Amino acid sequence: MAVRRVVPNIQSHAAQESQEFYGLLGFEEVMNHGWIMTLASPSSPAAQISVMTSDKTAPVAPDMSVEVDDVDAAYAVIRESGAEIIHPLQDEAWGVRRFFVRDPNGLVVNVLGHR
Repeated sequence: MAVRRVVPNIQSHAAQESQEFYGLLGFEEVMNHGWIMTLASPSSPAAQISVMTSDKTAPVAPDMSVEVDDVDAAYAVIRESGAEIIHPLQDEAWGVRRFFVRDPNGLVVNVLGHR
């Protein structure tokens, strides 16, 4: 299993202000579903930040997202480890397969793969 990207998720109700602020650093909007907006660097597209009000289908908003090349394998490894699964593995309408897990620091990690 390989990591493709890691994205910090900022929970906020100031999406426009966040977009303007991070725009000062060169980030541009690459995705916006209303409840989550992702900003990326045009020169390095994997450098991203997401700003979200809440999560559409999960009980909590994740602190970060980790995209992997095989989310099913990641899920199996995490389950075997005994880590706390916060949101079960499932396919989402916007084209990802994902689950949430709590890390040893209490942070919620959204582990995903694109379908």
